Amino acid sequence: MIDDILKDAKQRMSKSVDALENELSRMRTGRAHPSLLEHVKVDYYGAETPLSQVANINTDDARTLTVTPWEPPMVAAIEKAIINSDLGLNPNTAGTVIRVPVPPMTEERRRDMVKVVRGEAEGGRVAVRNVRRDANGDLKDLEKEKEISKDELRKGEESVQKLTDSAIAQIDELLQKKEGELMEV
Repeated sequence: MIDDILKDAKQRMSKSVDALENELSRMRTGRAHPSLLEHVKVDYYGAETPLSQVANINTDDARTLTVTPWEPPMVAAIEKAIINSDLGLNPNTAGTVIRVPVPPMTEERRRDMVKVVRGEAEGGRVAVRNVRRDANGDLKDLEKEKEISKDELRKGEESVQKLTDSAIAQIDELLQKKEGELMEV
C-alpha cells in the first residue's frame, strides 16, 4: 500500500517537472522559432484550439515568424490570440499572411522574462508540494484505519519528503538553466 502511494506520488511529481520543462522550453530567448507560438490558443468557431492546428507557422528570418491560416476568416482571431498571449508580440497582417516580428530582447524584457520564468517555477514547486500533501494524507488515512503502524507512517512520510526534495531540486536546476539562457546576450 505504501509502495503504491509512493509510486503514484513519484509519477505525479515527475509529470509536474516535465510540464514545467515543457513550459520553459516555450519561453523565448530572443530568436524567432515556431515553438514560440505553440501554446497560443485560438477561438476556432467557439473552441479553444492550438494555433498549430489552424495555421502553418514558419520562420521567415531570425527575427520574424509567418503565420498562414488554413481558412482566411481565421486571420482576425489568430491575430487577436497572438496579441492576447503573454509573449508581448505585435503581429502585422498582410492579406492572409500574419507576420510576427520578434523584437530583440532588451535588458528590461530579459528581466521581465526571468520574473515570468520564476513564477512558472514556483507554480511547479506548488504542484509538487500538493502531490506531497495528497500522499501524506493518504498515508495518514491508512494509519487511521490501522492498516499501517506509526513507524510505517513516519517512514512513508520521510520517503515522500525525499521524493519532494528531489523534484524541487530538478525544478531549481531547470530554473537556473533558463535564467542563464535569458540573461545571455
